[in-house]
Amino acid sequence: MPQRKVRERSWVEIDLSAFRANLQALKRFLRPGQGFIQIVKADAYGHGAGEISRVAISEGAAALGVANLEEGKLLRIQGCKEIIIILSPSLPDEIPGILEYGLQPTLADPAFARKLDSMAAERGVSCQAQLKFDSGMHRSGALEEEFGELWNLCRKLKNVDVTGVFSHFAAGENDLDFSQRQERKFSSILKKYGIDLPFTHLANSAALVNGLGQSANYARLGILSYGVYTHPSQREKIALKPVMTFKSTVSQLKNLPKGAPVGYNLTWIAPRKTRCAIVPVGYADGYDFLLSNRGAVSLHGILCPVIGKVSMDMLCVDVSAVPEAKLGDEVILLGGSCDELRVEIISALYGGSPYELLCQVGRRAKRFYYESGRLVTSAPLARRDFVSSDFSDSKLNTIIQSAIAQRVESEELGELISREILRQFFYNKDREIHYRRNFVHHIRFAESGIEGYWRAFTTLSFDKILAGDFFIVACANSENTLKTYFKRRDVEYRWLMDDNFHLDSESFRLSSVRVNGCKLETAVHFQGGCMEIRCSHPDLKDFVGKEVSFHIDTETLYPKNSHQLSVFVTELTQGVKIGFSHPASLAGIECVTVFSGQNKYPRLIRSATSITVSTKAGEWVFPQSGVVFAY
Repeated sequence: MPQRKVRERSWVEIDLSAFRANLQALKRFLRPGQGFIQIVKADAYGHGAGEISRVAISEGAAALGVANLEEGKLLRIQGCKEIIIILSPSLPDEIPGILEYGLQPTLADPAFARKLDSMAAERGVSCQAQLKFDSGMHRSGALEEEFGELWNLCRKLKNVDVTGVFSHFAAGENDLDFSQRQERKFSSILKKYGIDLPFTHLANSAALVNGLGQSANYARLGILSYGVYTHPSQREKIALKPVMTFKSTVSQLKNLPKGAPVGYNLTWIAPRKTRCAIVPVGYADGYDFLLSNRGAVSLHGILCPVIGKVSMDMLCVDVSAVPEAKLGDEVILLGGSCDELRVEIISALYGGSPYELLCQVGRRAKRFYYESGRLVTSAPLARRDFVSSDFSDSKLNTIIQSAIAQRVESEELGELISREILRQFFYNKDREIHYRRNFVHHIRFAESGIEGYWRAFTTLSFDKILAGDFFIVACANSENTLKTYFKRRDVEYRWLMDDNFHLDSESFRLSSVRVNGCKLETAVHFQGGCMEIRCSHPDLKDFVGKEVSFHIDTETLYPKNSHQLSVFVTELTQGVKIGFSHPASLAGIECVTVFSGQNKYPRLIRSATSITVSTKAGEWVFPQSGVVFAY
């Protein structure tokens, strides 16, 4: 990978091409017709679950494996739509999130399975899940004498769809005899209960290269896909490339005399005149404390030993062998092309786990992703992407305001936008924010036969989440009276009548109102100088909380001497089309648009008898936008 010009205190480079090559090498061990599940738990072993998942899916991964709800939720928020399996046992309190984000939990306990089924039924959904069989590791999963009860129960649950059964090898990399006994148990369970499901999986990547897991139709690819060997024998069977490289920079150089101590508790004494470098990385960054006086780093391609204790925020390195070393030089702490800096070699220096070291590396480091030697993206310092539900309302408000201020490069403008524009949407945390989509409003003027008045036919359609089992259409001949109806959430349409007319069903008629094609019942009620038309139907209760299509048609009279017709967008709306058809006698109509949102200048199409104002389907339009047709 090319060296970066800008230096951080520390950073992590992820070589996605190396990851892809490792997957391709591992896939050669799959039997014909066998697929793979990519394990991305613990943020893909510290590599970044989002980017790793993207590459794995492009290489044919049928599903992704995570450890808990939060990991699966984050992948969904990042846009992942593939199957996500929670491999560890879930908690009852996590069931609502599992259902909301469409994750597949692992079932090993009948009580949890019943709870999952019950909560899915309450929400009117079905949940896919997988069963885990304990074939001998004796960690999670149902024991052989328990599995029959679990299987028979789950098959009968109406709202849980079992898609797979799996188990896990305890020592797939180094104990072939025990692993084969586990596999025989797994195979016998599948045969005993006649299990034929989309997913059966047993082998992790280490077991796969040892020829295990052939009785299942999937294998789970984990640590080997990240280029880390878990047993020396694997080197002879498969060539793996390290995917992660942990780097830092030289922040200080100094010359120490013979006999000078280094670090806390004076654990290293200079045996000779020594040139040392300070590297601004310590155990708080994930460089393990147990590498004190054991570890090494690469500087100008030369291995340099870590001397003294690793501190919280820095370590000291003997660079006497690199006389050309200078401030700002790149230091490789782990990974890269140097075999001595492979994760499994470094962790072995202190009897540690390569899994643990990978997960803790770069806690304060930004990640940079490369593919074919080209930088494709980066990830922030925090090891978790921004998820709004992590924060309280007050904290979230501060974050939003700060982000806007940074984007517009002004604290004052950021505060103004946050306070004046966003406040109308967030002023009450209990208020649900619904918006309209595909808003189409067409008004047609025709001769009415009544002197001084047009016959106005209006057609309104839009998509929106239905808030209740009824809604109101309001008509008033006083602007002040009608204003009160703009604040009501149950009002979907408002019309201002000429004050010369008495409000009744002859002067303003709701000719048709439908929701999802269902014709609604209407009831007229007069309240405070306004005609309220209540629109309802017994079937609407089935649509509450769901997006539906509204269609409202009205017929009324409109004064010719008004000389203008106004149409306003009263709610946050995505995609607007407003049309006005008129007799040819109305010539020279001016069209004034007042739009705020993504585009202040909507498209305008004219003909001899019509004008249409429209935005693109995906463009947002803010409330109080509108059109004035002046004639």
